[in-house]
Amino acid sequence: MSILKKIAFQGEPGANSHEACRTYFPEYEAYPCKTFEEAFEAIKTGTAALGMIPIENSIAGRVADVHHLLPASGLKIIGERFKPIRFQLMANKGVKLADIKTVASMPIALSQCRNSLKKLGVATEAAGDTAGAAKDLAAKPDPTRGAVAPALAAEIYGLDILARDIEDERHNTTRFLVMTADKTPPAPEFTHRCVTSFVFRVRNLPAALYKALGGFATNGVNMTKLESYMEGGAFTATFFYAEVDGRPEDRSLALALDELKFFSEKFEILGVYPADPFRDRGA
Repeated sequence: MSILKKIAFQGEPGANSHEACRTYFPEYEAYPCKTFEEAFEAIKTGTAALGMIPIENSIAGRVADVHHLLPASGLKIIGERFKPIRFQLMANKGVKLADIKTVASMPIALSQCRNSLKKLGVATEAAGDTAGAAKDLAAKPDPTRGAVAPALAAEIYGLDILARDIEDERHNTTRFLVMTADKTPPAPEFTHRCVTSFVFRVRNLPAALYKALGGFATNGVNMTKLESYMEGGAFTATFFYAEVDGRPEDRSLALALDELKFFSEKFEILGVYPADPFRDRGA
């Protein structure tokens, strides 16, 4: 039985999230979960000490399931990681690229490799998961079929990589949040540039959102993300997830948050964490 702490991710072993766990937390045992709900539950119950959860992709946009679960999860964000996404075309041992007629993968992965697959002249078939497509191919060998998945999937399932890095856009990058069930995680060192994530619901007042956000402009705080949500089936976007540069102790951000709270009926900080250096490099 492993004595390593676990880090939960959504997907089959060999998925991009699994690669992210191995890259950034090699001292943890990666713990696969079928759904994001299961991954969040594993973190909350202590089955996993941490979670590696994708929140957005530079091509596909936000991960809708995560944005739905995050505000009410009770978890805290303690870090972010940006992972370049690289897709490999793999097949059973001994199969040649010219033999491949059909390629399976998650629809979003197939769409991100559309031009490369078109040049190969192969048909595509949707699967529920990138690594799952590789797993299925290993379980049912077929010399006419291939799978598009991360390199780790080929390693795990004993497949050969026939074409490497077939994604159409080299800037394809996924941003992950590192999650914990610790209600009061240690604060980042003051030498780190930080990001603060929070949720809020504005009061039922005219121009409430405009007034609530005014303090960020007047105090020179950079807001890098603002996402709206529907609650309880209502078609009114009054609930928001936001990210800003800085930490709540900074005077400028403290003043901006005070103004936000005045015009909000709910406010909760989800995390204060070091900004990944990737932000300075760009995608």
